[in-house]
Amino acid sequence: MSGSTRRGGALTGARLALYVQHLLGIGHLRRAAALARATVAAGAEVLVLSGGRPVPGIDFGAARLVQLPAAVTADSSFSHLLDAEGRPVDDAWRDSRRAALLAAVSAFRPDILLLEMFPFGRRPFRFELLPLLEWAAGQRPRPLVASSVRDILIDKGKPGRAEEIAQLVRQYFDLVLVHGDPALVPFGETFPAAASIADRLQYTGYVVEVPALPPADRSLGEVLVSAGGGAVGGPLLRAALAARAVSNLKDRPWRFIAGDNLPAADFAVLEQAAAQDPGIILERYRPDFTRLLASCHVSFSQAGYNTVMEILALRTPAVVVPFAEGKESEQRQRARLLAARGALDCLEPPAGGAELDPGEIAARLERRARLGAPALTVALDGAARSAAILAKAWRHD
Repeated sequence: MSGSTRRGGALTGARLALYVQHLLGIGHLRRAAALARATVAAGAEVLVLSGGRPVPGIDFGAARLVQLPAAVTADSSFSHLLDAEGRPVDDAWRDSRRAALLAAVSAFRPDILLLEMFPFGRRPFRFELLPLLEWAAGQRPRPLVASSVRDILIDKGKPGRAEEIAQLVRQYFDLVLVHGDPALVPFGETFPAAASIADRLQYTGYVVEVPALPPADRSLGEVLVSAGGGAVGGPLLRAALAARAVSNLKDRPWRFIAGDNLPAADFAVLEQAAAQDPGIILERYRPDFTRLLASCHVSFSQAGYNTVMEILALRTPAVVVPFAEGKESEQRQRARLLAARGALDCLEPPAGGAELDPGEIAARLERRARLGAPALTVALDGAARSAAILAKAWRHD
């Protein structure tokens, strides 16, 4: 589907356009950045089209980044989109953003088009993604079209939705890159129409990139508390503050990575605590977060895909709290599976918006620090394997 000269590395000569839209956290953007770096390393010229708010410190390597007019979600239900100024998006905004996306892609003329989450998610962005797919279908030669998706999907309980998604895959997509390991979670476990697109499914292993670091003495480390992008991290961070006061680990430094999107009121609570307690270190963001994760005594965090996979790769003793508001089930399912294998502790969020129990948090952190983190055999080289799968499909097309 491409007429480019195909010499040298696996993707040398290929132009790859990667579309990503993050809404609440930054995990999707971090995973897309890892894929961009891996495909660049394989020789591709990469254009990243990002539709969320810019996030400082995200490393796209040598990929070129196009920032589309930013969209965010009004709440954790993802039912209403807002623009960068917090105003509900309207048809004029949609028209403008669709035009910007199509102009950037048509000028780049990709050999490979990689869409993050769609059609398995990002349904509110059909206004631009369906026209983008129609544009690709009309090109001669036509680009290879692939979807990039997590191992676990969220069941919205909509009758016929899985079949609708499968039809879109069959109509427009050559590949579906499933960023997971079927030994842990088969894709069909959360996508009931998986059998109907089995010829397009390719498991890549989990997308996680961690630096090569010498082994650290965790007995000397700190308690690392993190909330991803921070948009919904307030309850976890407040509970960790309360847990520090009753924990046997209170004599250690506790480092809080709040996230750029933590609301100002929640951050102010942490600032006040840090001002009164020299053992509390407070930061919004750390570009070297994985280095901190590699050396901490124990980690307490939400259970986002990227954080959990870094915990596994680094064998970090960890307690995680899955985000489970609305119909969100992805973090809970993965965390429960890994807890059952002893890889981490999963602390279920209380029902009805109740606060986490500080005493339970303290006990879990002390227990996991004692136990450590056993090695778990799952594929963790998903970025490089994704690049190899795309290269093979492109070369044999």
